[in-house]
Amino acid sequence: MSFSNSTKAELCRDQLARKCCALAESYGLLLYCNTFSARDIKIITESRELAKRLPRLIRRAFGLAFDISPPLDNESEAGAKVVKQTFIINQPEKLQAILETFGFAGSRLVAHHINLGVLEDECCRASFMRGAFLAGGSVTDPAKRYHLELVTDHYNVSRETYSLLLEMGFEPKEAKRKGNFVNYFKQSSAIEDFLTTIGAPLSAMSLMSQKVEKDMRNSINRKVNCDTANVSKTVDAALLQIEAIGRIAAATGLDSLPDKLRETAARRLENPELSLNELADLMSITKSCLNHRLRKLVELGGKPAGSSI
Repeated sequence: MSFSNSTKAELCRDQLARKCCALAESYGLLLYCNTFSARDIKIITESRELAKRLPRLIRRAFGLAFDISPPLDNESEAGAKVVKQTFIINQPEKLQAILETFGFAGSRLVAHHINLGVLEDECCRASFMRGAFLAGGSVTDPAKRYHLELVTDHYNVSRETYSLLLEMGFEPKEAKRKGNFVNYFKQSSAIEDFLTTIGAPLSAMSLMSQKVEKDMRNSINRKVNCDTANVSKTVDAALLQIEAIGRIAAATGLDSLPDKLRETAARRLENPELSLNELADLMSITKSCLNHRLRKLVELGGKPAGSSI
């Protein structure tokens, strides 16, 4: 099961305790579902958990039942096949009752706006967002990237959802994609807060855990890369020094060097793997002093020293 589907499954476990919240959740779901008009309501879902919740939700909110609905359990024998399930209300008296509940009495077409009178309480606003996410939302697996979005084909609904999210303390972004309108979050902290608000704290905690793991992995990778770069730099510098010392030995012999340079050359040849700090400690001199001597050896060996050794 995808992270998005598991999040929706968690949301569907929430109890339908208060009728006002059931009404608000239904409102969000209808405004973000496949079809919500004066002619019919159609909700299509691949979530078995949402399919089980929908009849109870509509009954709790409006005291109505769907005119067409799938069997409660249409799982395949293997238990893994994803099946699209369709719920329809098309009886005029039921549609009119739902429209009147949201302030569309006498209207032949739904004016797709959010009636804030239905969402006066904070709990109802959270329930509205839960319904919107169940019908038109998705969240990406946090192991891959951070992205949560609410998608509708109604411009006014999207704009008013954006304003409602701002009032709830969120800072969503907006986009238009293939005729649809999108409110979305890309910050992990915003996604965590949103999921917690709409009733999916376990998914929010999973996202936080993934973030910690990802940050730790990135930190380790940066350290390994840094250490690898330092080791490579040390090896390159040591090779440059040893090659220069070899050319001096072949040309004039190491005995031709001043005592301090001769000692430094001998120590470098004996300890090619040591870093500058380690070699300086071994010789009981400062790193600056050792660096100066090695640069002098590289110069005497016939190649200019690099920017650092």
